Amino acid sequence: MTVQTKPAADMRAVRLPSDHPPVKAGRIGVLLMNLGTPEGTDYWPMRAYLKEFLSDRRVIETSRWIWWPLLNLIILTTRPGKKGKDYASIWNNERNEGPLKTITRSQTEQLAERLKPLTGERVVFDWAMRYGFPDVKSRIQALLDEGCDRILLVPLYPQYAAPTSATACDHAFRALMEMRWQPAVRVAPPYHDDPVYIRALADSMRRQLATLDFDPEVILCSFHGMPKEYLLKGDPYHCQCAKTWRLLREELGLPKERFMLTFQSRFGPAEWLQPYTDQTVEALAKAGKTSLAIVAPGFSADCLETLEELDVENREIFLENGGQKFAYLPCLNDSEEGMRVITEVVQRELMGWI
Repeated sequence: MTVQTKPAADMRAVRLPSDHPPVKAGRIGVLLMNLGTPEGTDYWPMRAYLKEFLSDRRVIETSRWIWWPLLNLIILTTRPGKKGKDYASIWNNERNEGPLKTITRSQTEQLAERLKPLTGERVVFDWAMRYGFPDVKSRIQALLDEGCDRILLVPLYPQYAAPTSATACDHAFRALMEMRWQPAVRVAPPYHDDPVYIRALADSMRRQLATLDFDPEVILCSFHGMPKEYLLKGDPYHCQCAKTWRLLREELGLPKERFMLTFQSRFGPAEWLQPYTDQTVEALAKAGKTSLAIVAPGFSADCLETLEELDVENREIFLENGGQKFAYLPCLNDSEEGMRVITEVVQRELMGWI
């Protein structure tokens, strides 16, 4: 996309009386938002992260009378230890942080570098996590302190869902509710069917498949799951995942039986979106499929659900049930293809402001 902009000298200026205290104004903020990550892998940081995440009414819609004792008396007693070990297996020890934080920071830095020739110093780029740190409220305040009176919120979820996109915006809106002088705000929409996103996914997959020493008999297109009840209440997530899968399959020229749609990461006894990834992996292996690859296009950055659940747990399921060759194809992350998508989305949504 090519965006025409005015020279820096013509940008909107802030004129104040000569005796007015100095203020920063007239700038634009871009805030990339992702899910979150614990601050450490030990019990207490894991408990704090899980408590914030699982207390969110967008994530768990079960009655509080039922959910509160279950969460606080059982889940937060037992789950932090297990999840802490899982996080430790993928932890960025050099930075002492989860990979989602490392990648989101890099995405923001690369975005700023790519758009600086277009925006100059007028646009400020930052990033935040819905759960954990850096938190959304503090980063919005940091943008205001930099003189940003217009802010573009960019939830890094290609497909919209109430437990992801909506809760990220909820968090931002709660921060705005406490401000006497609010900035103007835009929210970037989901981009599940954006041609730039679909082509980037296809390019990334072709590049990665070319490095394998085998040609997968089946490729699973695995999205994070959600309770089926949320779909029945009107959440568009399932439909948007299915459209991404269809468009990507058509772009790659693959038949349905070779490029299959599945859903992962179910939690609790309720029925979730199907077919389930782990059950499909097991069934394929038992049916005699010897080679399998999995891609997770619903994640803009690799995290626990991809690096541990898909590349470790599902690899073990496949190999233990007769499979021979398995590959996990990483997310777009901060790759050239991934940055192409984020840059396109941000440039488009800034139109009229720059």
